[in-house]
Amino acid sequence: MKKFLFLIAVLCTACTAWAEDVTVHFGATKAKVKQTVKDSVSVTVDGTSVNIESQYADHRLTVLLTGKCSDGRVCLKSVGKAKVRLEGLDLTSTEGAPLVLKNKKKVEVVAAKGTENTLTITACRDTANNKSATIWTKGKLQLSGKGSLNIVATGDGCRGIKAKKDITIEELTLNVTTTGNNLGEKPFEMPDFGAMHPEGMDSIPGMPKGGFPGMPGGMGGMPPFNPDSIPEEVKKHFEEMRKQFEGKMPDFGAMRPEGMDSIPGMPEGGFGGKHKYVSSTKGIASKGQIVVNSGKVTVRTSTPGAEGIEGKEGVILNGGTIDVLSPDDAINANDVIEFNGANVVARSTGNDAVDANPKSGFFSPFGSNEESSEPAIVIRGGTVYAWSQVGSPEEGLDCDFAPVMVEGGKVFSVGGGMGEMPSVPTNETAQQPTVLLIGLGVVQDEPIQICDATGKVLDTVTIPFSMRRSASLVTHPDFQLGNTYTIKTKGYERTFTLNEAFTTVR
Repeated sequence: MKKFLFLIAVLCTACTAWAEDVTVHFGATKAKVKQTVKDSVSVTVDGTSVNIESQYADHRLTVLLTGKCSDGRVCLKSVGKAKVRLEGLDLTSTEGAPLVLKNKKKVEVVAAKGTENTLTITACRDTANNKSATIWTKGKLQLSGKGSLNIVATGDGCRGIKAKKDITIEELTLNVTTTGNNLGEKPFEMPDFGAMHPEGMDSIPGMPKGGFPGMPGGMGGMPPFNPDSIPEEVKKHFEEMRKQFEGKMPDFGAMRPEGMDSIPGMPEGGFGGKHKYVSSTKGIASKGQIVVNSGKVTVRTSTPGAEGIEGKEGVILNGGTIDVLSPDDAINANDVIEFNGANVVARSTGNDAVDANPKSGFFSPFGSNEESSEPAIVIRGGTVYAWSQVGSPEEGLDCDFAPVMVEGGKVFSVGGGMGEMPSVPTNETAQQPTVLLIGLGVVQDEPIQICDATGKVLDTVTIPFSMRRSASLVTHPDFQLGNTYTIKTKGYERTFTLNEAFTTVR
């Protein structure tokens, strides 16, 4: 009887495993499709290009993708929710995204347990008709499963994952790598403040009535600037002036025999810049939020402007392990970044490691000229190692002078700071005692130890680069007010007492 019941269970499991509405198996030159549900579901195949469209509103469409192909793609469009299961899939696209998800509702992409899956994009030339990311999605995207998913973008202008709405990651082992170049740098344009505010400059918060003092009529009364009204001969004259000015720019590197790179804390090529790039090859980018609940996420980008993880409406790291290495911001958001229990290593070689740009922050275009009262970086638990190796003014944690909230967790940031004033908590927002170390010398691969008064090592951090003088934010769950602690590494040792919730040590 037990054997009979076991056999039934196995058969039921097998039936469940093959209950997908659409199964696509990729071969070298052709994709084979098995369609179990045909009503309201249309599937068209052109060699190794597969288009799936479902009109089901209440039914969750399920799709299974398997096989190996060096030039193929799947485009899925479903009125209702959808689930795409990857089982040993190795799919490369030589033009545009190998996986395009045009759903209005959430799509779940699942890596089947025990399987390794790889999606690769090698070119993004036809960006008008093909999406410039390995996974491109219109609606909400959930990435999950107990398998692994490798996202590889090698083409210029090709991103790893791009979503117009929220991205959620759970359980999955996700590896994202982008190696292509961006498609150029956006020209700097002065904003037309008059046009932005119909009432004129006087309506901008913090702007004195009538514009800046000493300006006839004030800027508030100036009409909006229209570049089309400039005569062509004037434009040519300005262009000649610009070329002459660039030709006379001093060679700062020549001013020092060793060049700019010899300045302590200065990266190769000089300061990191806030440039804007065309189709920068970001790792994971969303116009909504990015939430990581569990799993292991590794992101590697390699060209200017390529942030590792960018969530326009915030990044929330609840759990799992996140490891990001980027030449630009490793983790970036135009809203709050929350660390709630994940183990995070965020490292930038040319910008801030963690960069939150709150809408009401100090540098917001039309925000108040007063500091924001809302925290932009919130740390409640887990481990936050945020390292910027570029030197001043870039930071390990940067939030444009908006508050940093520290409620728990282990934190060790490294950066140059801005005039020794990096983004830090206050006595009110440091609910767990926190210290700012100014002048810490970092030696590559030399352990940095945090010890209590008895000599017990609370934490050891090893930084993969050197910095002669850094500004580092440090906290630990064992920190207590009134107690004495020591930070020590090769060539540096400093003992301090936490007399306040937030303490600065020089």
